[in-house]
Amino acid sequence: MEYVSKVPRPPLDGLIDDLYYLEGAPPYARLTLPPMPAALLIVNLGAPFRIRGGTDIETAEYADGCVVNMPTRALEFGYPLRTRSVGVHFKPWGLAPILPMPAAELCDRPVTVEQVWGRPATAELRDRLAAADGPLEMLTLLEEELMRRLCETAGLGLVRQTSSVIAATSGAVAIGDLSVAAGVSRTHLAQRFKELIGVTPKRLARTYRFAATVFAINRYLSVHSSEHTIGGLALR
Repeated sequence: MEYVSKVPRPPLDGLIDDLYYLEGAPPYARLTLPPMPAALLIVNLGAPFRIRGGTDIETAEYADGCVVNMPTRALEFGYPLRTRSVGVHFKPWGLAPILPMPAAELCDRPVTVEQVWGRPATAELRDRLAAADGPLEMLTLLEEELMRRLCETAGLGLVRQTSSVIAATSGAVAIGDLSVAAGVSRTHLAQRFKELIGVTPKRLARTYRFAATVFAINRYLSVHSSEHTIGGLALR
């Protein structure tokens, strides 16, 4: 399995953890993505993959890729025998400036890239990526596409600053103290979070606490088992 990662240049580095290229045979057919304080964009260049969002939701197939915003419940990815894609690991607030719709509309509802950017633009991007000369050129092309789609987003500074405090404390912070420090009401802060991240500050803090527990367990398992990961996500 080949995995190539790249940290984007400013201002994307304030929105994105990394861009990545993935190709090869997954060590397991299924990948479980737990509730995490992050958003994900995958542009698929291989055979379709499948996603199921909970036991009560039918599995859906994604041929062109998918956009996943701040999952608050586990998602199960089903991969073909060989997979090839480029993707983006966004910070919780990072997806909003490239979305044509409120982030709240995508919370716990994975959608295709085509549903976000339209069929012609998605097809053109996939063609350019497929014709690129290697993973690094592909990541540069994806970075340029994201730069082109960046737009001014009202309230982003407030949400980014407050979310950064939540992240730095792994969710162990009083939300009331955050709103006081920011000079806004709790209602205003929650509204901005819902618009740009899809969840309230309280829910984001809870997700950070859950993620800290998951990573602590994962570190233990990595020492005591042969667990594999793809893109930092645990496979089973």
